[in-house]
Amino acid sequence: MTLELGPDDKRMRLRYAGTCHLCGTPLNAGMDAVYERGTRTVRCVQCPGTVETAEPETGAAGASARREYERRKQNREQRIRSAHPKLGGLILALSDDPQSTQAWAQGAIGEELLAQRLTDLPDTFRTLHDRRIPGTRANIDHIVVGPTGVWVIDAKRYKNKRPALHEEGGLIRPRTEHLRVGGRDGTKLIAGVRAQAERVTAAIGDEASPVFGVLCFLDADWPLIGGSFTVDSIHVLWPRLLIKRMTEAASQNINVDTVHSRLGKAFPAA
Repeated sequence: MTLELGPDDKRMRLRYAGTCHLCGTPLNAGMDAVYERGTRTVRCVQCPGTVETAEPETGAAGASARREYERRKQNREQRIRSAHPKLGGLILALSDDPQSTQAWAQGAIGEELLAQRLTDLPDTFRTLHDRRIPGTRANIDHIVVGPTGVWVIDAKRYKNKRPALHEEGGLIRPRTEHLRVGGRDGTKLIAGVRAQAERVTAAIGDEASPVFGVLCFLDADWPLIGGSFTVDSIHVLWPRLLIKRMTEAASQNINVDTVHSRLGKAFPAA
């Protein structure tokens, strides 16, 4: 990335070898470089050390889920039309996609709705949507970087189902906490967000920043009073409360732009 020259900068051919003070690249005698008079240092003309602060692509919320839904829908249509050349259209008109296919569409809608709610955040926050986890088939729905930390968010749209904290053990056995959604075990959801948060923590590297894992349920059957909770340090809540938590948590000493750029590079748009 080419940097603009400041008033104390001079582009020149080096008489002596040096080292770029931004990225550490050796600069041999005879190479073009930029000399900064104020600090008496040199830097690359096109310095890779500036790439990290470039604005990453925000991404489109729900894009990968919607592509998977369309792929499954088209494959089903092709199978039915091939097997029933004359009646295929009628069969498709009178039947619905299987639940496994519809779930991808619901997931895409949930991600899109939450992305819309995240636009209510102050402009001190940066967002990344639908990020691919390299080396896996998984993705992260939303990553938000702000003064209060990094928030790794998995959006779930389980209409009219109640997320609840289920506790077991106590007197004789160790007490354990579990997530239930509509009465069904949701342990895998918690484990998934925790694994995502660990990946993000590793990608941040030496930029100290707290990372919070979040399961955000849309259109769920939340009680009128209370309702939110944590399981294995993962926050379980709804969009409005999520915005409140992110904006009201204690501010940290975070270089928001640097962390945002680093995560955008580590987790490309899906």
